[in-house]
Amino acid sequence: MRLLMLGGTGFVGRATAEAAVKRGWEVTVFHRGRGQVPDGVAAVVIGDREGDLAGLATGEWDAVVDTWSAAPAVVEASASALAGRVGRYAYVSSRSVHVYPSPAGADETAPVVAGGGEDYAQLKRGGEIAVTESYGDAALLLRAGLILGPYEDVGRLPWWLNRTARGGRVLAPGPRDLPLQYIDVRDLAEWTLDALTAGLGGAYGLVSPSGHATMGSFLDACVQETGGAAELVWADPGTVIAAGIEPWMDLPVWCPPGEMHDAMHRGNVSKALGAGLTCRAVEETVADTWAWLRSLTGPPPQRSDRPVLGLDPEVERRVLAGLR
Repeated sequence: MRLLMLGGTGFVGRATAEAAVKRGWEVTVFHRGRGQVPDGVAAVVIGDREGDLAGLATGEWDAVVDTWSAAPAVVEASASALAGRVGRYAYVSSRSVHVYPSPAGADETAPVVAGGGEDYAQLKRGGEIAVTESYGDAALLLRAGLILGPYEDVGRLPWWLNRTARGGRVLAPGPRDLPLQYIDVRDLAEWTLDALTAGLGGAYGLVSPSGHATMGSFLDACVQETGGAAELVWADPGTVIAAGIEPWMDLPVWCPPGEMHDAMHRGNVSKALGAGLTCRAVEETVADTWAWLRSLTGPPPQRSDRPVLGLDPEVERRVLAGLR
């Protein structure tokens, strides 16, 4: 297979390029020349999605993978430029394209937002529309949920790992058995390549089954991998919310039971599971992410278009003091 990776040096793009190389695929990476290209790619083309597509004027590929998250016009330009020279177009979208709040059990048929606005959901939906208009049934829409794993540049799992590595009493938002729904970036990459090989098209919600991990198993894995010096102090959701702590942002991954949790962690992913999606254990995702973080010589990457996540240490100390 000849794969064109639009990007290929960051989180999802890098994992996808690496997985394709391991399969023996001929991988071309198109990027701006700022990131590190994975070993083993066949060709590197320098350009800019926002104005310089000259490097894509020639060449043919069996498939392209696109992770763009901003203006849909950029996706439309790439899709148009490659028309007739790419067999299938996989666009990494998001489950956020569904109208919020999605009820528990919602699947790919749940209503979606319009594509004309400027928030994240509308931008991703605009990208879906652009790809579908150009490629029809050859468009594969990868509606990923929460993505974790090595190379993460948003800061969710890295924040928890760094926090437990510091040790001491750690505020753990409950309940302990709260089900989580996420996907390891490598499982997302492998399924994407399998789907392209099989000629799949249309939308797929890509995330683990709800309860594949819980807040308890997730945080236990973080404590274990970072040396076991941290003590998890569990707090009920009401206590956390009353302290002014923002779910998802101050305490990454966590959403209290209710509307937000239903939308983020209780989706129906039977379609993807039926198409071969497999999800590795949370302990493996946590261990490999910690190993990657420890291998870095500087701070972990942070996307410039996303806020820095994590709880203010002073707020944590204040809440923990009340839990003695």
